[in-house]
Amino acid sequence: MTAFNYDSIDLAALPPETEPARQRYFIARLRHWTKKRQEALRRPLTCFVTTFGCQMNAHESEKLLGILRDAGFEEGRDETADLVLYNTCTVRENADLRVYGRLGRVSTIKKKNPDMMIAICGCMMQEEHVIEKIRKSYPFVDVVLGHINNYRLAELLAERIDCGHQVIDIENGRRRIVEDLPAERKYAFKSGVNIMFGCNNFCSYCIVPYVTGRETSREMKDILNECRLLVKNGVKEIMLLGQNVNSYGKTLANPITFAELLKEVEKIEGLERIRFMTSHPKDLSDELIEVMKNSGKICRHLHLPLQSGSSRILKIMNRHYDKEQYLELARKIRQEIPDMAITTDIIVGFPGETEEDFLETMDVVEKVQYDSAFTFIYSKRSGTPAAKMEDQIPADVVKDRFDRLLALVQANAAKRCELLQGTDQKVLVEEEDDHMYGYVTGRLSNNSVVHFEGSKDLIGSIVPVHLDEARGFYYMGTMIR
Repeated sequence: MTAFNYDSIDLAALPPETEPARQRYFIARLRHWTKKRQEALRRPLTCFVTTFGCQMNAHESEKLLGILRDAGFEEGRDETADLVLYNTCTVRENADLRVYGRLGRVSTIKKKNPDMMIAICGCMMQEEHVIEKIRKSYPFVDVVLGHINNYRLAELLAERIDCGHQVIDIENGRRRIVEDLPAERKYAFKSGVNIMFGCNNFCSYCIVPYVTGRETSREMKDILNECRLLVKNGVKEIMLLGQNVNSYGKTLANPITFAELLKEVEKIEGLERIRFMTSHPKDLSDELIEVMKNSGKICRHLHLPLQSGSSRILKIMNRHYDKEQYLELARKIRQEIPDMAITTDIIVGFPGETEEDFLETMDVVEKVQYDSAFTFIYSKRSGTPAAKMEDQIPADVVKDRFDRLLALVQANAAKRCELLQGTDQKVLVEEEDDHMYGYVTGRLSNNSVVHFEGSKDLIGSIVPVHLDEARGFYYMGTMIR
């Protein structure tokens, strides 16, 4: 987004009814308030944003931080900031517990500094029982807003300042897409771009469709304009984001496919890498495989969640594919694009999972040979069909299966990693290495991590690197001069 002149807004006038003009009005109001507070305190006001969950949440946090920065806040280092914001996830119960733990700790900080503000947003706030708990157990939280209306952060903070009491504002239904609001990117050279919001799949274990609303796609012209602006500002790699990117375009007045969108994004001059996630196996088309195969910019990495290898369990999960269909899809991808890295998600211990069902999952893992996998123990989520199912699996059985699965995944990933040992590859340098002085860390097109000797001025560059040694799930390399 280009810089906006907030000083041109008449704060004496009523706020506009249309977006994004309305949110710009409230950002301008907050700027006026933060300026007065800074003068009184004789120091900058700071904000601290903590993100829980997925890459879509991380990208949302960049937008939330952008709003706060435009509103006059400087980014702080920790929860002693003047404004603390938690952007939550509710996919697993552990994420909820972590948020409650952080709220408990920050309450102690607020007792020492009553003027600080605490805001909480995201998917977790779309659940009614969570809102009731916030009201009763965490009354010190100043602003609560949902995932669907988080673009209204500045407006609700302004309301909290005006009224002096807790503000809770949650919307349900389809997400309203508001373009041209600010964002503060973590990396100057790569960025996520939302292409759609919501989910229509209603997998029986998943709370996401209930808290994010139904699928809504952004207009292609808006996506392309955002991508072009990012590239103009130095971005080399863009990740297209959606709960199921393969469903992109179905809700548009003039429907298009995700493959068609990818072809248009690839035409953007100066853009060097394109990533996307997540792909639902039931919607991954031959058209998309063909586009990926012929692309010079789409990265050789496909995240293709399996969840279970048992056709019986997949049906209960409401995944709309079976084991044979998934294996055929993986076979086709490997055949058409041999250098494509395939990663996945797998749930262990879904209600009713037998040892035979689990062995079906192990069979798929062995046949597909995943480059890596996110393995999860089933987490019961209140409000989902699976939470009411009988035959929940005993914890000791689940742990045994989880350990066996993890061992197989890691062994296969190590074998896949060795395939590129000794080759020369292009690496996008992302940061200085945390553990080795004088080294930097980057990623291959297939998303594998590479560590090699280099200076921080390489960050943001794509450089040739010889992969000297494969170490299970990463490489040690030498830059080719």
